[in-house]
Amino acid sequence: MSDTGDAGGAGDARGVDRLRLSDNDRVHALSALGTHFADGRLDEHEFDERSGTVAEAKTVGELRPLFTDLPGGLPFDAHGSAVAVPGQDDVAASSPGTGPSPRDAEVAELESLRRRGKLVQTIDGVVFGVTLVTFLVLQFVVDLSYAWIVWPSLVVTLSLPRMLLKYSDEDEELFEEIKEADQETRKDRLRRAAERMQELEPRDRRDED
Repeated sequence: MSDTGDAGGAGDARGVDRLRLSDNDRVHALSALGTHFADGRLDEHEFDERSGTVAEAKTVGELRPLFTDLPGGLPFDAHGSAVAVPGQDDVAASSPGTGPSPRDAEVAELESLRRRGKLVQTIDGVVFGVTLVTFLVLQFVVDLSYAWIVWPSLVVTLSLPRMLLKYSDEDEELFEEIKEADQETRKDRLRRAAERMQELEPRDRRDED
């Protein structure tokens, strides 16, 4: 698609809004909605409603209201070319002058566990990587016969961040369960998004005939 509208500001937007959509444009818009749905920004009813509107849309302007409350906005640029939308959730900053939203103790504890669990996993990966490199250097470059000593020290090194973050074995087990549940939820959303796109694709083709 190309922009033939008025130059500058609102004129550009009005010009793009008048451009007619192709099948690929609709599929791209559906894919963008599917990403937001999979990330939890839209519930199933909202996704079904908006994706249905995408399937019936004729111009870019008909899509714009569907994305005004989503990160990245309309997934087309000022020239009508498809652009990507954010693929994962970002932590939103609090608005100036406003305090944090009230949350009960269980929700706050769960969020704390998620943060500590992710941090511990990141530290584990770094520590293991450094230990492996150290072992290989000592074993094959320096040729030390007792290079294996770095592996017992790994136990102490990995336990330190857990102590500092007060991350117990029970916390780790619970975090793994939560992570698996989150993954299953995301899979279900992606599956639903894919099914919805497949249902609507034949309608897109009929509309163009």
